[in-house]
Amino acid sequence: MPGNDPIQIRDALEIVMREAGELARVTSRGEFKRWTKGADHSPVSEGDIAVNNFLRARLGALAPHAGWLSEETEDDVAGRDVQRAWIVDPIDGTRAYIAGKPDWTISVALVEAGRPLVAALYAPVTEEMFLAVAGAGATLNGAPMTANAGAGLDGARLAGPKRYLDRMAELSPGTVPQPKVHSLALRLTRVAHGGLDLAFASPGSHDWDLAAADLLVHEAGGAMTDLTGRPLRYNQPHTAHNALIAAGGARHVTIIGLMRDRLPEFA
Repeated sequence: MPGNDPIQIRDALEIVMREAGELARVTSRGEFKRWTKGADHSPVSEGDIAVNNFLRARLGALAPHAGWLSEETEDDVAGRDVQRAWIVDPIDGTRAYIAGKPDWTISVALVEAGRPLVAALYAPVTEEMFLAVAGAGATLNGAPMTANAGAGLDGARLAGPKRYLDRMAELSPGTVPQPKVHSLALRLTRVAHGGLDLAFASPGSHDWDLAAADLLVHEAGGAMTDLTGRPLRYNQPHTAHNALIAAGGARHVTIIGLMRDRLPEFA
């Protein structure tokens, strides 16, 4: 039992994440059910549910008094009205998972007082394990990672919804759009290890899409905020968020300044 030490929780969480990744891989190799949910008909698979149930059992042992918020569990707002809560997306990028593409992830964060304390993001197909503890840095497969330095946008690699990329091309023609990353958490985390310089998220993303990536980006020296520069708070009664931007620290200042008078165009 790791107790209350965030470093020990991170180390134990890595083991759980690898086991969850193997469960998801094994499920994907066979015939598995898939269906849709909600007004937007978002996809769900047996893999999502299997990983969700596995994580709920195992994470409960790592932080027994923490609340629980997951994309694949009915939200119990009263039950997570506690100082700490696990925020989980058992498979982020379910469409990619169902289609046999590599860019899906398992995303887990332990949030304390509204901000991420421990984060883990695992991409099982590409064997990328991202870990972070607040105030202790972020790693990719055990190696420290740092967001790209620099404040300029010329040559900056960016990913996100097409309408954002198109508008950025008008505002700063030197930017370089990158291919779609199906896992939103992975898209944002690509900023943390320098694979991207900028990443956008549309309005309507939820805590489970964002919390782990948020800590990974910040601990790598970047920033992830709404388009006005405000940081996000998690485990609140309302779990959906406005449009977001992630970037290295100096470049984040640049992009927030560029959009200051153009917010309606990005909302």
